Amino acid sequence: MSSTDQSSEPNASEPQSFLDRLRALLGTFRPHGSLRTDLVEVLDATGTSEEEGEFTPSERQMLRNILHLKEVGIDDIMVPRADIVAVQKDIPLGALLIEFAKASHSRLVVYDDTLDDPVGMVHIRDLLAFMTGVQPGDEPEEGHVPDLSAVNLTQPLADAGLIRRLLYVPPSMPAVDLLVSMQAARIHLALVIDEYGGTDGLVSMEDVVEEIVGEIEDEHDDEAALIQQQPDGSFLADARTPLEDVTETVGTDFVPGEAGDEVDTLGGLIVTLAARVPEPGEVIHLPGSYRVEVVEADPRRVKALRIIPPVPEAVAAGTTGNGM
Repeated sequence: MSSTDQSSEPNASEPQSFLDRLRALLGTFRPHGSLRTDLVEVLDATGTSEEEGEFTPSERQMLRNILHLKEVGIDDIMVPRADIVAVQKDIPLGALLIEFAKASHSRLVVYDDTLDDPVGMVHIRDLLAFMTGVQPGDEPEEGHVPDLSAVNLTQPLADAGLIRRLLYVPPSMPAVDLLVSMQAARIHLALVIDEYGGTDGLVSMEDVVEEIVGEIEDEHDDEAALIQQQPDGSFLADARTPLEDVTETVGTDFVPGEAGDEVDTLGGLIVTLAARVPEPGEVIHLPGSYRVEVVEADPRRVKALRIIPPVPEAVAAGTTGNGM
């Protein structure tokens, strides 16, 4: 064999990339149907442990997530309307800075009169560039300090020319199609519009990517659990807490009842049982022995709830007896 032939061969000591291993595995697999079907069968045949398969568990999970992405609708991953952080187009720049600080988001939806009249979005990077006079790619002189006192913080956002476009998509759109649209338009935020033209939710590119790689948390994400046990034995919970998490934390004796089949979150359960948005201080009795007190709510939704466990029978008997 010539030296030329030898140099063209891959070095056996070099580790194969993820794509190389995928190509090799599909190349040795006997096809039985579509490429998607074959890949599913390949993943099923790779075993459950890292030693048995061609891929690590995380690689196999990401591949499965990618294949499943076609079945995921935007309405499955969007931020619901009630949780959208948005600003009015005439908000002063100073107030906009405060909203960015409170929201810990880099992009905020901008609307005209209501959220059903969106006009675009504003990016924190554009706001900082406007205030400092330093655009991306600029190289200010060393030691240059922008004169922020010259910035008119009362100037309305609409007059500053900082509003960017965002995408408008239907809730039935597959998440994978949205990802392609975002890449093509170079816009990472989409407003979900219902059949009547109203705002239904909001979805970012990060929301879609998380369907593939799992939850992405950064230094600004709130690390506090959505549900936490209190010293008195009760549980303080965010209304957005999934019912599965409530059962896992509180215990299997926490029974949502038939209403739990219609909703996904604790807040949804309480609103369904009450047939309205209950006010702070109201106590809703669950089908079992648990009670839920509304800690925080506004006219549109409940925000925080307290789950009160049933009083043990021995304690209850003691409180009603003569103490002997």
